[in-house]
Amino acid sequence: MCGISGIYGHKNVSLAETTVMQMNKCMAHRGPDAQGLWSNDEVVLGHRRLSIIDTSEAGNQPFISQDKKIVIVFNGEIYNYIELKQELSQHYEFHTATDTEVIIAAYLHWGIDCLKHFIGMFGFALYDVEKEKLFIVRDRLGIKPIYYASTKHGLLFASEIRSILSTDLVKRKISREALVDYLHYQTVHAPNTIIEGIEILMPGHYMELSKNETKTICYWNAIESANKPNLGESKTHVKKRIQELLLSSVEMRMRADVPFGAFLSGGIDSSIVVGLMSQISSHPVNTFSVTFHEKEFDESPYSSLIAKKFGTKHTPIQLRAEDFLKLIPHALRAIDHPSGDGPNTYVVSKVTREAGVKMALSGLGGDELFAGYKVFQRMKLLECNKWMKMTPRIIRKVAGQILLKAKPSVSSEKFAEALAKPQMNFASSYPLSRQILPTRTIEKLLKKQITIINPIASRVNNISKCTLPLLSKVSIAEMETYMQNVLLRDSDQMSMAHALEIRVPFLDHRLVQYVLGVNDELKYPHTPKQLLTDSFEDLLPEEVVNRPKMGFTFPWAIWMRGELKGFCEENLQALNQVEEIDSNEVNVLWKRFIEKDPAITWSRIWPLVVLGHWVKQHDVH
Repeated sequence: MCGISGIYGHKNVSLAETTVMQMNKCMAHRGPDAQGLWSNDEVVLGHRRLSIIDTSEAGNQPFISQDKKIVIVFNGEIYNYIELKQELSQHYEFHTATDTEVIIAAYLHWGIDCLKHFIGMFGFALYDVEKEKLFIVRDRLGIKPIYYASTKHGLLFASEIRSILSTDLVKRKISREALVDYLHYQTVHAPNTIIEGIEILMPGHYMELSKNETKTICYWNAIESANKPNLGESKTHVKKRIQELLLSSVEMRMRADVPFGAFLSGGIDSSIVVGLMSQISSHPVNTFSVTFHEKEFDESPYSSLIAKKFGTKHTPIQLRAEDFLKLIPHALRAIDHPSGDGPNTYVVSKVTREAGVKMALSGLGGDELFAGYKVFQRMKLLECNKWMKMTPRIIRKVAGQILLKAKPSVSSEKFAEALAKPQMNFASSYPLSRQILPTRTIEKLLKKQITIINPIASRVNNISKCTLPLLSKVSIAEMETYMQNVLLRDSDQMSMAHALEIRVPFLDHRLVQYVLGVNDELKYPHTPKQLLTDSFEDLLPEEVVNRPKMGFTFPWAIWMRGELKGFCEENLQALNQVEEIDSNEVNVLWKRFIEKDPAITWSRIWPLVVLGHWVKQHDVH
């Protein structure tokens, strides 16, 4: 896990090298073990290294092939590098034990089609010296980011936005379209970013750059790659296949030459990962959990239960709520791209890295893949409630307004908006599920009238047209929106702030492709993630299967009206430098929150606080 940067098509090699060195410097936290630079008259490549596989100097980057024909900078891991190395050894003479060299050998043998052979998470730039071509590649599920910007000095790319901003070759200007997206969903959806002129490469895509042209190509997407539903497949067979695929995924992600462990919350996903790690490992697995003195936040009874069951070397790291509170400003300073979520991951990553490990496995992705969120149940119920679809829109709209007046709340507001839609189906209703602020509130927040385009709506509309089962459509929607643009982005920026690598076994593309093809009748969540828990019923204790879902349920509203009040007000004030935002309307929202208006929850205010902090920190206008 590392940080990469570069410039393609530069006009001055000396200036380009200085620029890439500056980008590297901004990512020192991502790779404290080594740094490097390579250049010619067309491209400059930079790298910061966090060594996980082959920690010797032979693994330092930029990595150059023995024949000097290929140069690569690589962030991530190719988990099946051992199998690929065995297959390719008859065609290529290996000189290191790195997975980086395996990428080069695979490219020399298969060309850019080598991507189809990789199991892993990756963002890399590979330069073919003979063909004078640069390939910039992002993994299938978008676990590792690559940002880029076209400038008069060439195309810049890096693992973080702040690296590109540090060059001063891109104006620090907020994109109006992206601002609307952020206000809707506390994030900006790929390929856009909050900064005008900076984009993020879409998951499952690569860019091919040469002197003649630049093209972006999709090499994988969830819909086309998903297994076709097999109505005759028995549940016994499905369970066995899920067991095999997840076991293989965990086994590959345990390959490392440094101390590693696993996050263990005691929830279903992390417990299964730890259970499988224990089956594979001949030594006790290192597990880490953050525990709290306050009972209402503490998950230690469940994590301790799992640790005891599998005989792990368990490290409970106790924090007080006030300790977490003190870390919040530090977490916001670590944010590369603004997001309304993230401090939780920052804290877990910090204490885990301080416990002496460089890499940890996580249960991220289990909810999205196995229908663990309530949105799956809501979409299924909507599909079954034919009467609701048949009710005239005017009646539905009136009913929604009555509900909103009788019981004002965020959920009532969303339900009323759903009832008022011309149609009630997955395509029209899903975009409301993750929405933070309603459109009418956003219109008030903006000084100038901006065309409100909902990026999720168009994406979900396309997903709805595919032939996959409904719950698989919801899974794809969750993975392509909330998971990729909030959870994975936060996971990357918050863990790398502490030079910690996080691996996510549930996002092995082989498992994803298979589960997306499973019928709803086998997956329907009568209990949380029923297909997943049924597949590992011998692994999980009943107390974990039937436990209430907790996560970090901290008293954010209390803090924001108390200890964090001054902090919040200071950062909301910073939004004055964003000319599109009406500060008076921001103050109105804040006042309503302070007065405990049920329609203005802390989650509707916090993303504005984060945005204010971010624009102030990065001097963005």
